[in-house]
Amino acid sequence: MQQEAVVMEIIVNAGEARSLCFEALAMAKAQELQQARERLKQAKDCLDRAHLTQTQLIEVDQGSEKVEMTLVMVHAQDHLMTTILAHELTSEMVSMYENISK
Repeated sequence: MQQEAVVMEIIVNAGEARSLCFEALAMAKAQELQQARERLKQAKDCLDRAHLTQTQLIEVDQGSEKVEMTLVMVHAQDHLMTTILAHELTSEMVSMYENISK
């Protein structure tokens, strides 16, 4: 498993998910609620890909091969974690906009 490729896979997917979350929030604010929900779904798909990559990395580390912990690996993990939180919070905020618009 090429660590550089794995790290980039996590960062790219988490970064795309984060961008989609903030697009969803802007759309909800503009009362484009259906489009906001679609962006959140796209963000979740990106997060799922990043999480799958992370899970594969953990499996390798728990096996016979150990994963070297580098600053860029820590950065990727941090990026993923904060994006998961952004997705959860954005989902709640879109729900609030939906309730307000009713």
